[in-house]
Amino acid sequence: MILVSACLVGVNCCYDGSNNIQPELVNKLATGCLLPVCPEQLGGLPTPRIPAEIRGGTGEDLLKSYDLSSDAVETAHKLDGGIGPLGFDEDAFQSSSTQVINQAGKNLTRQFLRGALEVVRLARSTGVRYAILKARSPSCGCGLIYDGSFKRCLINGDGVTTALLKKIGIKVFTEEQVTPELLDKLISK
Repeated sequence: MILVSACLVGVNCCYDGSNNIQPELVNKLATGCLLPVCPEQLGGLPTPRIPAEIRGGTGEDLLKSYDLSSDAVETAHKLDGGIGPLGFDEDAFQSSSTQVINQAGKNLTRQFLRGALEVVRLARSTGVRYAILKARSPSCGCGLIYDGSFKRCLINGDGVTTALLKKIGIKVFTEEQVTPELLDKLISK
């Protein structure tokens, strides 16, 4: 089983209500080897929604801010949609130097963490070893994400969900990295 950003297989779950369909992935969807997910929707955000970016760092920095150790990730999904057992309160979300903020200035860190933890729960329960996620997304970006200025400036780093998936050993690719040959190789493993 391979996790895939739902927008890449035609689900209209992007912030603007559109999708980023990749025909090669859609063709493989019918084989049952892809598990479409949208971490932002799983975290409770609506579609469409105001665009968001990570401000003050990357997904990795955000996880460090909330001390998401391997043990915490193991148990986090059991209560409160993934956030309760970590002992977070609203003050923690407001005081961290790394936050997910939408273009209107609203802090969406809680929803992004909740969505990432739900994706991890789904990945573990289905035996996922690989993920193909949307490039540059604050949730799914791998290697490059926007810097939080909403000026389309890129920085090195991963989105929140990608950082958490990597933390538990899942190999993450973006749709821009996946060739038909690589996709067939990942499916056959």
